Amino acid sequence: MPLTNSQYDQIMRSYEEKQRVARRRLSEKTDLIYQQIPEYEALDKQVAAVSIEQGRRLLCGDEAALPELKKRLKDLSTQKASLLKTYGFAPDYLSAVYECNLCKDTGYMGNQKCRCFRAAEINLIYEQSHIKDLLSTENFSMLSYRYYEGDALEKFKKAVQISQNFIKTFRSDYQNIFFYGTVGTGKSFLSCCIAKDLMDCGNLVLYFSASQLFDTLSKSMFDKDSKEALFGISEDIYGCDLLIIDDLGTELTNSFVSSQLFSCLNNRHLRKKATVITTNLSLGELRDRYSDRIFSRITSNYKVCKLAGPDIRVMQKTATLKKG
Repeated sequence: MPLTNSQYDQIMRSYEEKQRVARRRLSEKTDLIYQQIPEYEALDKQVAAVSIEQGRRLLCGDEAALPELKKRLKDLSTQKASLLKTYGFAPDYLSAVYECNLCKDTGYMGNQKCRCFRAAEINLIYEQSHIKDLLSTENFSMLSYRYYEGDALEKFKKAVQISQNFIKTFRSDYQNIFFYGTVGTGKSFLSCCIAKDLMDCGNLVLYFSASQLFDTLSKSMFDKDSKEALFGISEDIYGCDLLIIDDLGTELTNSFVSSQLFSCLNNRHLRKKATVITTNLSLGELRDRYSDRIFSRITSNYKVCKLAGPDIRVMQKTATLKKG
């Protein structure tokens, strides 16, 4: 999931463009004010002249210059605000307008990436991977019950309802989902549906296969060649709005994987950050493969949804071949 240098440069160029747009719009509004209120331009010139004059006095050691500067600038600011009001303009008409007021379209707040940068980062990675294409075909608009029947149908309908409620109350209620069941029963499909809807609402969603997740965490900790590129990825994994771990159990499970899985789930639980997990493992297999504390964490803090039925991917492929 880390950005390459070219991806980082692409995002920073987009911020530079946003800043150019903000400066151009402010310049256009300033020109309009100068045309309609010549006195305002005169006051702006006074502000510049006063600042230069007082700056010279400060350089010459005049300690009275700074408080005098503040007073004169305050008086000029009051006059400017009065002119805007008189001519029917809002007090903040000449304030720069940014897409993100937190970072003022720089992408950073101090030395930390802004939330908007994180969102741009994830969106760019998704656009340049198969995930974006996957979400375009696996979403609620493609929902179908045609391959389910009997108990499997009831289980799938319940899972759909839980998924939709999860999305509806995402901002107000902290909750997690654990989808389990045999291969091809709709677990990954529902996780993609959730991801698509929440991303469309501006939430920061990370989608990993289990093997991808643990490989990324391993490289961020032990691979010196990858540490710089992966800097901050752990914080993204722990702090994103929604983390989806797909196909848990397909990774090579060892003590490192178990410890990192618990650390991830526990850290996100403490932060009240939602997680969705899918697996082909049964609950018994989950308990046997991972530690008791992981099993306890999942069964205690997740809505556990079992899906059943035939492998829908196989059925869809068979139906397509028959049509052909």
